[in-house]
Amino acid sequence: MHLILGGARSGKSRFAEDRINHAGGGTYIATGRAWDTEMANRIELHKSTRGKIWQTIEEPLDLCAALSSCNNRDGAKPIMVDCLTLWLTNLMLEDRDIDAEFGRLCDFLPALDVPVLLVSNEVGFGIVPENAMARVFRDHAGRLHQRIAALADQVTLVVAGIPMSVK
Repeated sequence: MHLILGGARSGKSRFAEDRINHAGGGTYIATGRAWDTEMANRIELHKSTRGKIWQTIEEPLDLCAALSSCNNRDGAKPIMVDCLTLWLTNLMLEDRDIDAEFGRLCDFLPALDVPVLLVSNEVGFGIVPENAMARVFRDHAGRLHQRIAALADQVTLVVAGIPMSVK
């Protein structure tokens, strides 16, 4: 398991994709939703750059089910989840029990039989957000990252396209 963190447009997704491309491709679990035209364009750009060596699963909420569908298959390839903070956003907007969902994911991840790269936005480097929802989001993201990092074999922080090994 490999957690890959970075800021917006830091190169974290490209770093994860490159690692899986070198392995011959894999499964891309996309958690983003096209809430507006700009996000729809971002999603299409991501899809167009991946190529045919990727299988894509779009799952905004039930990340464990998406991961489970990739596990225990003959010839299963590595999995990339992009991204945990979009997944968190979806959970918050759907009024899900965040701690229970984090627990489900953290209980499930060690049971995977295939390599998984989890991409997420590091949002804790900035100032304290001015509104309560943004502060709650930042706090949830920080707690999720800590839990996943504790389980992960590797943690990488990507800054300006440069990966730095954290663990």
